[in-house]
Order: sequence, then C-alpha cells, then structure tokens
Amino acid sequence: MTQQVLNGILLDESTELSLSDLCRVCASPAEWVIALVEEGVLEPVGYQQTQWRFPVDSLQRARTAMRLQRDLGINLAGVALAVELLEEISRLENRLRRLDLDEPS
Repeated sequence: MTQQVLNGILLDESTELSLSDLCRVCASPAEWVIALVEEGVLEPVGYQQTQWRFPVDSLQRARTAMRLQRDLGINLAGVALAVELLEEISRLENRLRRLDLDEPS
C-alpha cells in the first residue's frame, strides 16, 4: 500500500490571501486573477495590485470561476454572472433550510 503525505494550510474566515498566494493556490497566472477582479468576480482590499488582499471566500469564487471556464468554456463575463447566481441560489437554499427548521411539524 502506498502512503501519501498531504500538506495544506488551514484557513479561517479572517484569513486574507495576497495576489501571489491566490495565484499559487489556484495554480493560475496573475493575469487571470486580475481579469477576475476586472470582471467583478473577485473584490480585493487595497488599491494597488501589490497591496491586494483577498478574503478567504475569494478562493472558492476563483475555483468556481476556473471550473466554469475549463469545463463549460464560459467567458469571464458569463463566469461573473454564473458565480453571482450560484451564490444567490446557495443563500436562498440556506434561508429555506432555516425556515424549514423554524416551522413546527
């Protein structure tokens, strides 16, 4: 049996990623991340690219964007719309789940 060692970083809600961190984790060039920022998919804190800090939820958004582009061939404008719609669906599902839990049987 082969043993495999996995390395990782535990991220919490207060974690922020630099542009280079996000590029490394997504295995993508900075130009791609910058394009996601320009389309509004990602919203960094900071005015200059060298100072950008991305909230930890940017990682999930970037990975979703990557899958949409790679698997479905969606352009960046379509990715921005799809990511927003997917997140809205998730918010509505969570709200519905909470309402279902609050409602007596």
